[in-house]
Amino acid sequence: MTIVLVAFGGALGACMRFLTDRWVQARHDTGFPWGTVAVNSIGSLLLGFVTGAALFGVPMPVVQSLVGVGFCGALTTFSTFSYETVRLLLDGARLFAVLNVVGTVLAGIGSGVVGVVLAASIWA
Repeated sequence: MTIVLVAFGGALGACMRFLTDRWVQARHDTGFPWGTVAVNSIGSLLLGFVTGAALFGVPMPVVQSLVGVGFCGALTTFSTFSYETVRLLLDGARLFAVLNVVGTVLAGIGSGVVGVVLAASIWA
């Protein structure tokens, strides 16, 4: 059953990643990958929340498999982040490349922490 939950969550997460990335990117007229930063931040927030709930004793193995592993695993994307950073470097947009790396890492960690804190405020 766990594999079905992960697969279903992954299918939803992949579709959401595509739609969210396109929606966000269409609203920015730059070469900076705002869509990827957005999906990685949203996924980190959600995963932080699910993880925080588990840390504070809320038994949610179904949610952890469906949302944490499946949905967040497919929503977030290290490979696209890496590709876009290299593409920015090759296009001569060094500042955007550095901002992408620093911004994505800080946004991901920050969003994850916010998710855990939100869970703590509810269940701790």
